[in-house]
Amino acid sequence: MTASMYILLAVALIAANLPFISRRLLWIFPLRRKHFGHHFFEWLVCFGLVGLFAYALEAGSSTVHAQGWAFYVVVLCLFAVCAFPGFVWRYFWRSKHLA
Repeated sequence: MTASMYILLAVALIAANLPFISRRLLWIFPLRRKHFGHHFFEWLVCFGLVGLFAYALEAGSSTVHAQGWAFYVVVLCLFAVCAFPGFVWRYFWRSKHLA
């Protein structure tokens, strides 16, 4: 694996957990209470940003390969697995008065 792959994996792991850390919507707009829909929307935005970053890394190093739908489903599932620590911290370990 090259250094860009390790960087991409680290960025994906951090980005998958970012929605569960902040109480703000998209880290800008303050909310009284952030529910699962807000977290899911932010998680999808982070998925898109990581995808754009991966595309830029691939385009910079070689020709971009075409992918089918199965690739994107697998990548989405892996991104969900990366988000598991943040999800557990937000919904299972934090006390209700901090939500």
